[in-house]
Amino acid sequence: MLGLELVVFLGAAVLVGNVLGQRFHVAPPVVLLVVGALIGLVPAVRQTQLPPDVVLLLFLPVLLYWESLTTSMREIRTNLRGIVLLSTVLVILTAGAVAVAGHALGLPCGPAWALGAAVAPTDATAVSALAGSLPRRQITVLRAESLVNDGTALVIYGLAVGITVGEEHLTLPHVGALFLLAYGGGAAVGVAVAWVNMNLRRRLDDPLLGNLVMILAPFTAYLLAEQIHASGVLAVVVSGLIMAQVAPSLIRADHRRQALAFWPLATFIINGALFVLVGVELQYALRHLSRSDLRDALIAIGAVSVVLVAVRFAFLFSSAYLIRAIDRRPEQRLRRISDRARVVSGLAGFRGAVSLAVALSVPETLDSGEPFPGRAFIVFVTSGVIVVTLVVQGLLLPGVVRWARLPHDTSVDEEQVLAETTATEEAIKALPQLAAEQGTTPKVVEWLRQEYEANLATVRARGAGTDDDPALLHNRHYTDLRLALIATKRATVVRLRDESQIDDTVLRRLQAALDNEEVRLAGGEQVE
Repeated sequence: MLGLELVVFLGAAVLVGNVLGQRFHVAPPVVLLVVGALIGLVPAVRQTQLPPDVVLLLFLPVLLYWESLTTSMREIRTNLRGIVLLSTVLVILTAGAVAVAGHALGLPCGPAWALGAAVAPTDATAVSALAGSLPRRQITVLRAESLVNDGTALVIYGLAVGITVGEEHLTLPHVGALFLLAYGGGAAVGVAVAWVNMNLRRRLDDPLLGNLVMILAPFTAYLLAEQIHASGVLAVVVSGLIMAQVAPSLIRADHRRQALAFWPLATFIINGALFVLVGVELQYALRHLSRSDLRDALIAIGAVSVVLVAVRFAFLFSSAYLIRAIDRRPEQRLRRISDRARVVSGLAGFRGAVSLAVALSVPETLDSGEPFPGRAFIVFVTSGVIVVTLVVQGLLLPGVVRWARLPHDTSVDEEQVLAETTATEEAIKALPQLAAEQGTTPKVVEWLRQEYEANLATVRARGAGTDDDPALLHNRHYTDLRLALIATKRATVVRLRDESQIDDTVLRRLQAALDNEEVRLAGGEQVE
């Protein structure tokens, strides 16, 4: 029964947290953390500990895959050097700095490095939830960093735990081999899974089967990579990035439409549930610390949080000026961002699901049977650091963004106008030849030409920013009338069902067609 209670609690918490966040204009993850901490007081929940495999194997692949599918590959290629530095060098430096701080606070060397590995990587879902209003380039770099840096952190974690329990030895060739296996093996598995995915999608006509393959892809990539001790995170990310490039020309419209109905809802629920579970886990870890350990852990949360921000700021500024001194190419100057924008990026280093999963993965005992040193301390400090980064930095970020006076990013809208204009012009140009090939009557050709030319005039007027343009007014009136007619048709088919003139099956079929038309007219099918 406890499982059912948890499902109800989590679902209600995600609903309440998001409603309160929208109502009081607070980032929903912040509210969800508080709600999770309150749920941790419920007797049925307070003795429940979140298994690390739930995060690593159930939640994380889905979230990472969707983030990969919706990330700009062009921006990743443009900013690849910075992303690589952030996801490798910064993670190692951060883990080392936290390990030094943890050791100074009483943790043995191995567990201190395990703590550093847990809190070093930033979280892609938290970045998307809390920093989504940033310019496209900045948010893409932050998301790409979060997608890749988990592999580095997990290698460090494996070394730290292995050395502590006596299974690993620290030599440069051994560490290099582990990194090569993590990144090379993970990337290879991602490519292989994407290749299988593409071939299956070409052969499957049923949208349900095609999207089942899409759901299996991240779990398969993660599982296979873990089997060879490579980075499951990187395997999922590589597979998703490849599919994002080939899917537009490979996947059929009905497959894509069904996927766009499922994935945003699934990732929204999973993401919200994770933030709630962080709050619940904080309560669980709190009850397993003595009073003196609790005092030390609270001090450690503050110290580690400061170390994370300080190291991130120092790296962002020092690496930028070092690159400027070394690379003086004109194209490098075009990629520069202001110091204020760099401050925003420094504050946007949120921690989340991966950090929690790594901390929970710390074994409870050593090979000798003795308890793993400081495990409860590591879990509590990691949970506390996640809360601090999400709550404190999350609440500060909007004010810092306003202070930074970042230029308004209109590139997405401009490129959309360019794409719509060019595509419509090409379609009008191809209309006579296509009509001749299809044997279309002149009346239909003229009707389609008028419709496409009206659409082209609307796109051009929208791009020019003239709200009173006749083309826009015409489009607005046309859309409003079409929506009103759709509402009339919907009411009619519902009335026919209520009068038993048509069956519910017929109603659902017609309702789906009307819904598709309404969503298209209302412009509600936008996916970032």
